[in-house]
Amino acid sequence: MSALQLTSQPEPERNFAQVAKLLATLPKAAQHLVVLPECFAVFGGGETLQRQYQAPLGAGQLQQKTAALAKTYQVYLLAGSMPTASPDPQRFYASSVLFGPDGRILADYQKLHLFDVAVADSTGSYSESVSTMPGNKVTLSQQGSLKLGMTICYDVRFPGLAQQLAMLGMNVLAVPAAFTRPTGAAHWHTLLRARAIENQCFVVAPAQTGIHANGRETYGHSLIINPWGEVLADAGTEVGAISIEVDLAECPQLASKMPVKLHNRFKSELKP
Repeated sequence: MSALQLTSQPEPERNFAQVAKLLATLPKAAQHLVVLPECFAVFGGGETLQRQYQAPLGAGQLQQKTAALAKTYQVYLLAGSMPTASPDPQRFYASSVLFGPDGRILADYQKLHLFDVAVADSTGSYSESVSTMPGNKVTLSQQGSLKLGMTICYDVRFPGLAQQLAMLGMNVLAVPAAFTRPTGAAHWHTLLRARAIENQCFVVAPAQTGIHANGRETYGHSLIINPWGEVLADAGTEVGAISIEVDLAECPQLASKMPVKLHNRFKSELKP
């Protein structure tokens, strides 16, 4: 399992070149999941630029290039997020798309929770819902023993989503992100470790890092965390990749010793 950490720019060509360079350095594995950050292909140019690159699911240059990388490097490649067409011509979906080693799309997820907040950083406030349409589905993708729960960035603050994925059998939670520097320093590690512990799953969270073309600052610290909540790898703040060989059998083994899903009385037992 790998997570790539990027300082993505407004030009897709530069970002894809960086992704290809990092993919070439990764260890080989029979089933290798590689997760890219949120907005990995186009970032730091504002939402107008994102809208410029939107395309229907399965079409457009960003998706075609990502599919080609998955096929070239023979990995399951999760595009952290990319703009895809929505029913509203003024807004796009922020879609996370899983490509198989043959380049086919295996699963997709549209960001449910949109980042409309004030933050004490150089940007000051964010209004993601102005240009982004919220999704309306939960996505769990099973590929062999991998049961991948798909989320994006701000979703991590809503534990109900991860809990629903866990009830569907999730053993790996993907959280591609572009966390701001202040919120990352305060909450990133804590939120991700909590999601791993609560749901007894691995968490893979690739992140944007550094200062981007529009002055936005992101936190970095891409993480891979085990079901006990231990950080197995932390990318720090530099562009790069982290890789860990994981044993997905750890998830049911832990659940058999501490069956929190069975003990959860809020699942159906308690009524308002």
